[in-house]
Formats: sequence, C-alpha cells, structure tokens
Amino acid sequence: MSKATPMQRPFLACEIATDGVVAARASEGDRSFEMLVGRELGEGVVAPDLTEHNVLQPESLARTIGEVLGGTGGKGKDVIAVLPDAACRVVLLDFDQLPAKPDEADGVVRFRLKKSLPFDVERARVSYQVIPANEGVRVVAAVGLASVLDEYEQAFRDAGFSPGVVMPSMLALISAVEASQPTLIAKVDAHTTSVAILHDDKLMLFRTVENNKGKPLDGEALADEVYPSVVFFQDTYHTNIERIFVSGLSNADDAIAALTSQTGIAARELIDQDRLGRMGNAAGSVAKSQRWRLAGVMGALGA
Repeated sequence: MSKATPMQRPFLACEIATDGVVAARASEGDRSFEMLVGRELGEGVVAPDLTEHNVLQPESLARTIGEVLGGTGGKGKDVIAVLPDAACRVVLLDFDQLPAKPDEADGVVRFRLKKSLPFDVERARVSYQVIPANEGVRVVAAVGLASVLDEYEQAFRDAGFSPGVVMPSMLALISAVEASQPTLIAKVDAHTTSVAILHDDKLMLFRTVENNKGKPLDGEALADEVYPSVVFFQDTYHTNIERIFVSGLSNADDAIAALTSQTGIAARELIDQDRLGRMGNAAGSVAKSQRWRLAGVMGALGA
C-alpha cells in the first residue's frame, strides 16, 4: 500500500479471507460483473494479524488464488488485492493543512500515525487520501506492516498475478455504497468487526475492533458494538444516521433485527438480491448463501 497515483482500475479483484478466496471480473464497459469464482481455504492457511505472520501456508494460498482468478477467464494479470481487515489499520487524521510537497506531507502523516500503531511506522507502508473538511483537511490512511503485506503480495505473484492495488476489505466495501445521506456500515468477519459512517460520500468515522475469542459477533453483540458509534456521530455532527447496512454475515437476519431494534433505524443487508440483479447476470446468479462474500470485490471493482 503506497500513495495512490492516477491509474486505470484493474478489471480483476480478489479478496482473501480466513475461510476462503473470492475473485470477480468486471466488464470493460459498464464495469458490471462478468464472472465470480470462490474457493474455500483450509484452516490455518491464513491467520490475519497486524504484526505476526499472516500467510502460514503460502503454497496453498497461491494455488487457491490461481484457481479463482484463473476461473474468471480474464486475460489481464493486474488485480486488486483485497486483504483481511485484521491485517491492516485504517486511521482518520485531521489537519489544519498539509505541506504541498508529497514527501513532506508523507512525513507529517507518518509522524501523526506513530501513536496509533503497534509497530514502528518506518516499517510500514502507508496509503492515504486527503479529503477537504469543514476546517482544514482530513486524511484517511491505510497502514500495514510491510512484511505482512509482502506475504499476501507474494502469494499473488506466485499465482502468476500482479497485485497493483492493495486495500483492506472494509475500505474496498465502502466503495460499493452511495452515501449522500448519513449511512452506517457494519462489517463482521472471523476476527474483526468494523464500523464506518459516511455522509456526503465522505468517511466520517471508522472503527475496527477484534472479536471476542476470534468468533463473529451475534446480533445483539453487534448492535451493542455499533450503537456507541451512532450516538457519537449524532452528538458530534448533530445529524441522524438514516441508513444502516450489514455485511460479512452468512445469515444477517438476527443482526438486522437487533440493529433495527437498538437504533430505531431500519437495517438491511448491503448485498441483497436486488443489488445483485443490477450487477449483471453473473452476480444475479449468485446463491443467497454466498452473496455476503461479495461486497469487497464489488466495491473494489466499482460495481
């Protein structure tokens, strides 16, 4: 992850999770989905973590990546690599201003990040986006330990592909959401729960916490985790959350019911059948039992 430079977004995306790998190919025209392929990962192949080794069985991961990306039928080798949220950290930083020179701005951002990371920022790769704010600027920074990111990138290269863009799952997913109105997204995976709030298509709040004992939260626990973010946003910006989306759960019914009851805001799945139907024949044919896996690659491809 380095500071992004203008480039054409690849038409292939591949997300790695603890239990599986999913890949998608978008059309070169309207970026609708043309093909989706997924494979399960055996236990112990990937163990997402900010500071420890993540790819414990590199040959197995590379083989699975090759199978799913090869199965999409794409001709290119450039791919957007979507990584587990537990392998990266996303931090929001507010500044009065940033230096105009990129190298100087990078130094300022890294200095501010020092207190937010459990490792030396000089050993990290930092990618950030600068967003105008009411007063000054806001920086959305994605940070990963270089040695951890190298493990994932090497798996793609060993599979014969080039991970030209690398991003954590939640940031990829956010790109799938139009958020002109205040919108909260809650995403759960095997290791983490992430909460993001967007308004006017800008990221206003981002939190990622580790799940208790490495198990996904149930509906009530997720609602309890999300509610403080709702209160904080509404108290800080004097604006009410209007929509809540849930992602990452194979069965989101309990979470949707609990979130709706706790917040008084109607919650729903981010990837529902209506949305899949608008993504083209390949996405529309995805079984309901698997659609929860698709948000990351959909967002990464801009679908």
